[in-house]
Amino acid sequence: MSVTIEPAHPGDPDFVQLVRLFDDYRAHYGETPEPARTAGWLSERLRSGELRAFLAFPAAPTPSAACGFVTTAVLPASLRLATFWMIRDLFVSPGQRRGGTARALLDHVVTEARAAGALRVSLQTEPDNTPALSLYKSAGFHPVDGLTNLSLPLPTPPHTT
Repeated sequence: MSVTIEPAHPGDPDFVQLVRLFDDYRAHYGETPEPARTAGWLSERLRSGELRAFLAFPAAPTPSAACGFVTTAVLPASLRLATFWMIRDLFVSPGQRRGGTARALLDHVVTEARAAGALRVSLQTEPDNTPALSLYKSAGFHPVDGLTNLSLPLPTPPHTT
């Protein structure tokens, strides 16, 4: 399947499609769908520049609803006084998978990062996510030996609406 990749910004007509897909993505990982909260969170992250988002649209026969998205963060590569891009989220609607959409989103991010002068594009996924690992390896991504990912869980602040 051929897709068109477009940036997504709050206020754009297609922003509602990003919200819908992002909420589907959250539900896929066991979170309760919350479209209004998702819209607010995405809006804040995109406006602040913390995240960038791109939507994938089927290109033929006519463009229709978005079928996938990717979000990225641009982070400092402090030792090199440069930046790198981190893919934070990548999701393709279940009915649209295995048609090249995820690869098109990955390729788009790599192209954008290269054009911006980034040193690398990084991502992380679960070790048992075989389809994702296969995709990433086929796109040239590889595990980084010699690093350990550490995390300190913090208490979740109360949710306010």
